Amino acid sequence: MEAKIAADNNNTPVRNEDGPRINGDIKAKQVRLIDGDNENRGIVSLNEALQIAEEYGLDLIEISPQANPPVCKVLDFGKYRYEQQKRKNEAKKNQKVVEIKELKLRPMIETHDYDVKIKQAKKFLEQGNKVKFTMRFKGRELSANNLGKEVLLRIIDDLGAAVKVDSEIKLEGRQMTLVVSPNK
Repeated sequence: MEAKIAADNNNTPVRNEDGPRINGDIKAKQVRLIDGDNENRGIVSLNEALQIAEEYGLDLIEISPQANPPVCKVLDFGKYRYEQQKRKNEAKKNQKVVEIKELKLRPMIETHDYDVKIKQAKKFLEQGNKVKFTMRFKGRELSANNLGKEVLLRIIDDLGAAVKVDSEIKLEGRQMTLVVSPNK
C-alpha cells in the first residue's frame, strides 16, 4: 500500500469523523460495489468487498452511505481525499460573496446629494451587492419620520425594476432602514 494520510499499526488508513467510512469502519452487511476498474460488481457481502479491495491493494470507501445498500468503491483513500479537497476549493473559488453596502441619508437631503446616493447605489447593485439605506434622525426630526419614509419610498421608485426589496422600511430607535438587492 502507498503512504496514507494517517494509519494505525496495521497500515490501514484511519478515517476522520467528517470523512467517509473506509474498510473496517463500514457497518453494512452488504454493499453495492464498484471495483478498482470502475465496474459495477452489484450487491456483495462486506467481507467479499474487503477482499476485492485487498486484491487491488486499495481501500474500500463508502461513497453513498444513505443508499440501501450503501454504495462502496475501491479507491486509494489518499487520492480520494485529495480530489475531494480539490473539488471543494474549486467550488469555493467560483462562489460569489455578496456584500451589504450601506448608504447613510438624512430626511432633509438635498437633490444633488440624493442623486449621488442613487448613483452609488446603482453602482453597488450592478456589482451584485445588496444595499442598505440608513436614514438617521437628529433631534426633532424623529417626530416627523414620515419625511424619511418618503425619501426611502422615492429611492425604491427611482431604482425601479432593477431592485428587489429584501427588508421593508423599519424604524429602529433613531434610524430607519431599507435593504434592497439586485433583481435577477
